[in-house]
Amino acid sequence: MAVRIGINPITWSNDDMPELGGDTPLETCLREARQAGYDGLELGNKFPRDPATLGPIMAAHGLAVVSGWHSGRLLERDAEAEIAALGPHLRLLRAMGCGVMVFAETSGSVASERGTPVRRRPVMAEAQWPVFLARLDAVARYLAAQGVRMAFHHHMGTAIESAAEVDRMLAGTSDAVGLLLDTGHFTFAGDDPLAVLERHAARVNHVHCKDVRADVLARVRAADTSFLDAVLAGVFTVPGDGSVDYAPILARLARQGYDGWLVVEAEQDPAVAHPLTYATIGRRNLSGLARRAGLC
Repeated sequence: MAVRIGINPITWSNDDMPELGGDTPLETCLREARQAGYDGLELGNKFPRDPATLGPIMAAHGLAVVSGWHSGRLLERDAEAEIAALGPHLRLLRAMGCGVMVFAETSGSVASERGTPVRRRPVMAEAQWPVFLARLDAVARYLAAQGVRMAFHHHMGTAIESAAEVDRMLAGTSDAVGLLLDTGHFTFAGDDPLAVLERHAARVNHVHCKDVRADVLARVRAADTSFLDAVLAGVFTVPGDGSVDYAPILARLARQGYDGWLVVEAEQDPAVAHPLTYATIGRRNLSGLARRAGLC
């Protein structure tokens, strides 16, 4: 069992808020990620989408492409249309040797709307569930046949946000639908990531290690903010700098035989949270915890 530790480039540059690190070159992100000791990065908007271009850039820094986000719209389009829409992204991930695709259902999402409180997220009607689940499973089966598993990302501000919604989603789909366990998003939603992991360890195929500052979370909940305003307030941080207890989570992953990626993902304002500093803290803390859990 040997997990690898990666990072999301949102530490340096936020795709949803270009004012946060928008002028930071990709080269800086890659160089500092390697300096901090990471094995790879997830994709962001600044990465070339042509594998012939991207491959040599990543190789020059000794970094792998971990995976990349796809915005699903299965509440708006059928599985065939979704498969067509994700085609270029799938081809890039396959070419870069990725084992999973980060897939989130973003129909009606308020996650990127700074003026909309996160509580006003979309909630599926009963009649929508069976349609959504059938479409999701069809897309996941297609991805599995292509050699890239779906890692479904529950996310604040979307239709699949809570642990209860994740439970229902996994109960209504085949094992082709894998779960991206995001410790920060479950904590923000008021759920226990360890409890979710205990129920669904066999389905977890990707992990985002996002820590949460409990005092900030209490304030943004009380203020009824948007997701992006919560980010600006500093609700998220790197592992070991917040309230999430990672030791039992990583120990449970080890018992399951998890051998995928652990990805540090902590969107913060880079003018406040110096990217290299926090990337280094996150890598040091997470690698120590993973080693003690027997994951590496």
